[in-house]
Amino acid sequence: MKTQVVLSVIIFVVLFSIDQVIKFGFANFDWNVKGPYMSLHLAYNYGVAFSMFSFLAQYLKYIQLAMVIVGFIYLLKNKEVFKDYWFAITLLFVGGLSNILDRFTYGGVVDYFYWHYGFEFAIFNISDVLINIAVAIIIYTQIKQWMKERKQKS
Repeated sequence: MKTQVVLSVIIFVVLFSIDQVIKFGFANFDWNVKGPYMSLHLAYNYGVAFSMFSFLAQYLKYIQLAMVIVGFIYLLKNKEVFKDYWFAITLLFVGGLSNILDRFTYGGVVDYFYWHYGFEFAIFNISDVLINIAVAIIIYTQIKQWMKERKQKS
């Protein structure tokens, strides 16, 4: 488990730093680039996914920070969960904390990937991608575990 914690911290620091440097660049310099399929375009999201709950903009950072703290406390009390899902949890914490820092620093989450080929899609950032990858890993692991248990019962 010690190795997993060390790897988790290293991955967290590297990905968090990369994400924050990119967001700083978009927020402070003109890094916008128009592409035929996808553009890089600065936008601030004051809500959550697809700007839902933007009416809570000034409170979201505190609500989300409280959720992360509760999750961290849960992991301290349930170390086996971290052991089984350490990589996905690391990605969730990177994405979540980086977006929360944006709310404190810029007043909203810094988004910049904008898909616009064929249909207009949401604008998002690397943190959002990491969160989605983490959820996919957790779902995949849960399905795999369920299938294994189901097979053992038969």
